[in-house]
Amino acid sequence: MDSKRLIIFIVLSFGILLLWQEYFAPKPPAKPAVQQQAAATAAPHSDVPSAQLADSAKPVKGQRVVVNTDVLRAEIDTNGGDLRSLQLLKHDGAVDASKRFELFTDKGERLYVAQTGLIAAGNAALPTHKTVFAAEKAEYQLAGDQVEVKLTAPAANGVQVSKVYTFKKGSYLIDVRYDIVNGGSTPLSTTAYFRLLRDGKAPEGEGRMAQTFTGPAVYTHDGKFQKVKFDDLDKGKGEYTKNADNGWVGMVQHYFGSAWILKPLEGKPVCANAQSCQFLLEPKNGAYSAAALVTVPTVAAGQSTSLTVPLYAGPLEYNTVTKVAEGLDLAKDYGMVHIFASPLFWLLTKLHALVNNWGWAIILLTLTVKAVFYPLTAASYRSMAKMKVLAPRLENLKQQYGDDRMKFQQAVMEMYKTEKVNPLGGCLPMLVQIPVFIGLYWALLASVELRQAEWLYIHDLARPDPFYALPLIMAITMFAQTFLNPPPADPMQAKMMKIMPIAFSVMFFFFPAGLVLYWVVNNLLSITQQWYVNQSIEKARKAALQS
Repeated sequence: MDSKRLIIFIVLSFGILLLWQEYFAPKPPAKPAVQQQAAATAAPHSDVPSAQLADSAKPVKGQRVVVNTDVLRAEIDTNGGDLRSLQLLKHDGAVDASKRFELFTDKGERLYVAQTGLIAAGNAALPTHKTVFAAEKAEYQLAGDQVEVKLTAPAANGVQVSKVYTFKKGSYLIDVRYDIVNGGSTPLSTTAYFRLLRDGKAPEGEGRMAQTFTGPAVYTHDGKFQKVKFDDLDKGKGEYTKNADNGWVGMVQHYFGSAWILKPLEGKPVCANAQSCQFLLEPKNGAYSAAALVTVPTVAAGQSTSLTVPLYAGPLEYNTVTKVAEGLDLAKDYGMVHIFASPLFWLLTKLHALVNNWGWAIILLTLTVKAVFYPLTAASYRSMAKMKVLAPRLENLKQQYGDDRMKFQQAVMEMYKTEKVNPLGGCLPMLVQIPVFIGLYWALLASVELRQAEWLYIHDLARPDPFYALPLIMAITMFAQTFLNPPPADPMQAKMMKIMPIAFSVMFFFFPAGLVLYWVVNNLLSITQQWYVNQSIEKARKAALQS
């Protein structure tokens, strides 16, 4: 099999896979509509009964407290003090670009909220996500560097609890604090739970060709990044670290994510030791819960304590999440090619820092990768150029031996041996590059940085080209490459070579413009390099004939 056939096989396989996923693959069964909100489970200690967290219905709506910052619009419900709505003001809606992107919501059948609560044996009156809190104001506006929203629970057994949200300027990190005053006559032992509760539906606007992981994930220093599918939770499967004094637990999806942080890079660690904190992922009545359970130090009678757990909820921007917590950048779903995609995206961010434009950064990255692989691609193109020179002789041999395939193959191999041509010479260089180019593909696909990033006439590199210019150029470059390659001996392959530019241009019409830009630049560079190599081989051949 020559390098041309290998390339055809790889490209067609990739295209068939994408087309199968888009049009023919069986759709995953729809998750049941959320009828009941997921329950938090028992705390790490057996003296905390799980019945205290049992739920019977979707979160009840009460009074809403609205918080506006320069990057967020949040709605906190006094029922439970839940964070029920979170709009990201700097990000357009996935479907309707005229609206803001809403990460948390409890509208209609959709459910994605942040909930917290306290549970303790012998004190069932501690506030949970079902307690009705009292709010000081109905609306808050960020005026300085931060704004605090204080919610107060009814006092019970002498215990007074306040829940305080702290929103900061320019930040997607929200501090959630419990202030506990034990006015009772006995020590208070309690466990706090911090959970993200969401339905199992795909995010709005999620395309099948750009489908990435959606679901709960856990990160710890020792266990590293572990994600668990919704289906695995339904089946009672899924391995992840249960106890740790560091890391985070969250829900991730394409471009965005949320996570409760046990050990922020800035600020105090939440857990005293691994036994005082627990991660728990589970399904509950059509919804899914990703929770952190934290043991609160015992509060003596007449004493008070505070517990703060940061919540990150926003875009998975590399330069942002790497400053929040260890491993949070891994929430970007690069799939199995993370080992290639992660360093490539790191390089992309460095190039962006130089040119301050993601479109030009993609072009520079493509140039860089192409330069690194220049020796390998040159070897492949030299092999293809030699094959092209031998194409007329190959056709003569085909006519000479007719249907005698064995003699034809023997004659071809003898010709290759005489001309010192290795028909497999271009295969290995191409195979070595494939993981890197696939890694680059996923690095661009998962990058929220391309969202609303402008380049020339394109206003959003994460959406398809509005004028389809890049897909058309892509088709032209693919068609041009067919003239630089040796013509396939098989008539069927020759037809496929003519059809491929049309088929792939149609497919690329629906790809994010940033991805198509990468492919176009890569094709233009490949054409230039291949033309140069072909000319060099042809000149050398003519020089040899003249001598």
